[in-house]
Amino acid sequence: MQDIPPPADSTTSRGRSAGMTLFVALIAFVIGAVLVGWLAIRGYLPAVLNAPATMTQAIAPAPQPSPAPAAQMSQIATVEGRLAMIEDRISRIDFQTDAAAGNAGRAEGLLIAFAARRMVDRGEPLGYVADQLRLRFMNAQPRAVQTVVDFAANPVTIDALSARLEALSPELTVTDAKLSLWDRARHEIGSLFVVRHDSAALANPAARIERARLMLTARRIDSAVGEVQRLPGAEAADTWIIDARRYEAVQKALDLLETAAMLEPNRLQDSTGRSVDQPSPLAPTPPAEEPAPEASEGA
Repeated sequence: MQDIPPPADSTTSRGRSAGMTLFVALIAFVIGAVLVGWLAIRGYLPAVLNAPATMTQAIAPAPQPSPAPAAQMSQIATVEGRLAMIEDRISRIDFQTDAAAGNAGRAEGLLIAFAARRMVDRGEPLGYVADQLRLRFMNAQPRAVQTVVDFAANPVTIDALSARLEALSPELTVTDAKLSLWDRARHEIGSLFVVRHDSAALANPAARIERARLMLTARRIDSAVGEVQRLPGAEAADTWIIDARRYEAVQKALDLLETAAMLEPNRLQDSTGRSVDQPSPLAPTPPAEEPAPEASEGA
């Protein structure tokens, strides 16, 4: 059996396909080379070559630059400055609050002292005012507080003293003839130690009693007591003199309490029992110390 040779057309077709492929590749290479040369001539080739890197940078988020150390220190200094200002304002607010509380405590204490004076002058019991006096002033003026409280337990008024002086007038103006020998002798001995510069009219017992009434009205208790003590029958007014002295003492005690409410530096207390440490706005300020004179060069 003889071999049958392949058809000639099949071999020819393959050769033609290979040639066509080579031709197309050559044409594509030529066209690419021409395109690259044209881009290079026009100056577009660097832009085309860098386009992928530019697109990558555009897609990727740009990193945030870290602040410089100087900028960080500036920001820290600014924050610390603001915190210092806030702390300063808070301290000022605290100081103003303490000052307002201290002044309020002083004002309340002064009102309590005024209320106590009104009740004393009227001869009324102190009631709750006594408790307030003890709470606010016992550390600052204990003796004055006790004097006011004791007086209020057995009060006496100016009107009562005037009425009692009027009732004692007959006994106080008794003449020496009506006195016993002992009373006359005591009166004479007492007169030896009194320097009298009054005229006869001023030394008259009736005139002395009238002056004593005027002194009581003016609340000059010590002067009123002095006039009564010079009367011939002064021993009849011993109880009256004691009560007048008590009234004088309570007035001085009330003066001390009012002064403490205004000027006491650290022992006054408020309604809660806390010390009023805020200096009084009425307190005198100490004079500023003058700088020492500088020594001369020759010294």
